[in-house]
Amino acid sequence: MTRLAGAAERGSEAVLDFKDRLGELVGARKRDRSSAAENVAAVLRDLVLEGGLTPGQQVVENDLMPHLEVSRNTLREAFRLLTHEKLLEHKLNRGVFVRVLTAADVVDLFTVRRMVEVASLDLADEAGIGRMAVAVEYGEAAAEDGRWVDVGTANLRFHQAIAALSGSDRIDELMRHVAAELRLGFHEMGEPRAFHESYLRRNREIVDTLAAGDTATAQVQLRSYLDDAEAEMLAAFTEIGR
Repeated sequence: MTRLAGAAERGSEAVLDFKDRLGELVGARKRDRSSAAENVAAVLRDLVLEGGLTPGQQVVENDLMPHLEVSRNTLREAFRLLTHEKLLEHKLNRGVFVRVLTAADVVDLFTVRRMVEVASLDLADEAGIGRMAVAVEYGEAAAEDGRWVDVGTANLRFHQAIAALSGSDRIDELMRHVAAELRLGFHEMGEPRAFHESYLRRNREIVDTLAAGDTATAQVQLRSYLDDAEAEMLAAFTEIGR
């Protein structure tokens, strides 16, 4: 087993094996007109967001290259891009590792989320609410199956759908980076069901409130939700000394 394939477990649910998912992610990106390095960075970012790469895990070039079908130079450029996004870090004479978040990172991420997500609810339309509902439904189905890592992914997709209400490509890009960093924070929360279950219900409440046309109440719900999630994550980070 490679170092990447030996991903950590949370509770009884193993984080997905990167080899099982890389090929699918690469295939989904093949028609993208971005540079090869940007496409590889996007694949690895998606893998982080889905829970396939965990904080502190070493990212080994020789493990990735056969699956990504790119040169070593392209992969290193992708690493550079993800280091700039605060998802990876280079450790001198040791290699490249998935970054470990700090409490200061959590505070910064939630500051961005409040500014972007709460304001985006003002621009909610039927199509946007529909995209939010799809993410909630995926999370509910995953919960029924006991796939709590996937519930976490659905939660991130839900919040990306909120930001997408803005209609801004730049905000979408920002939220892709924020969502991936948040997943790294999720790994510090212990058993995923204990963390995600209550927020899954609150996601449904926000969708239902918006669908009823009450944007102001949905914004109050979202602010309270973000405040609670930040407090819970900061408590966990304090406990582990981050």
